Amino acid sequence: MQPGCPLSGRNHSPPYLLFKYATLLRSNLTHYFNIHRLICQIALQDAAANTIFLIVRRIGLILFDMRILLTKYGWPQVVVFPVIIIAAMIVCFFTVPAAAIILAVVLIWVLSFFRDPDRIPPADKNILLAPADGTIRDIEVVDESDFIGGKALRIGIFLSIFDVHINRSPCDVMVEKIIYKIGSFKDARNPQAGKVNESNDLWLAKTDEPLDKLIVRQISGAIARRIVCEAWQGQKLAGGQRFGMIKFGSRTELYVPSRDNIKCMVRKGDKVKAGISILVRYE
Repeated sequence: MQPGCPLSGRNHSPPYLLFKYATLLRSNLTHYFNIHRLICQIALQDAAANTIFLIVRRIGLILFDMRILLTKYGWPQVVVFPVIIIAAMIVCFFTVPAAAIILAVVLIWVLSFFRDPDRIPPADKNILLAPADGTIRDIEVVDESDFIGGKALRIGIFLSIFDVHINRSPCDVMVEKIIYKIGSFKDARNPQAGKVNESNDLWLAKTDEPLDKLIVRQISGAIARRIVCEAWQGQKLAGGQRFGMIKFGSRTELYVPSRDNIKCMVRKGDKVKAGISILVRYE
């Protein structure tokens, strides 16, 4: 063990240290410097692994300096994936050093995918906010007889693997019903994905005037295979409140009654952020 390592003098095995790393990571980087010390001890057991240590240390510093919070919806991937990637980086250093750099980039992406930034929604009762981050792929009027009971404006948002994947409530609502549907895993950029792909519908009733019925549909894509919904029937959600996520690329749709006093505030191709960007305004 080299001098200067915070844990020098201790003789813990790498498996034990990796377990401790996973435990500490669960605290959303609050204890980053403790994680740093554990990685230091693992890496410095062999001087040749210093490069791996420096890469991981730099990643940790970037995440800590940006105060990036990781979502609770990411467990266990947010713990297991980084441990596997770091172990692979150490192995690759002795076989294919260039691969270790690639894995470092993958590690950054895995952690950033599960980021969960704090957001303050606009204090306006006459708007509907984006339920997801991403790009507006389609806007059209459709028939929605199951819950809304007539014509509805459907706004489709595509979430790439680089977007924040947390879903948020579009306004203050009561959850009337949640319907999960088994389906395919086609490209989420296709407007038909909402009809054939695995999906989860939240039937929502606004608690402020006008007392409209809304639908937020979580849709799996070609990569996404895991819909997370923490909401339950009868729950009240505030505008911008988190209620779930879709892991690894997906689509989210908002359905709102189509009327003359409803103005769509976005166009195809616009980038939006959940809980901040305004999709619809009541006039």
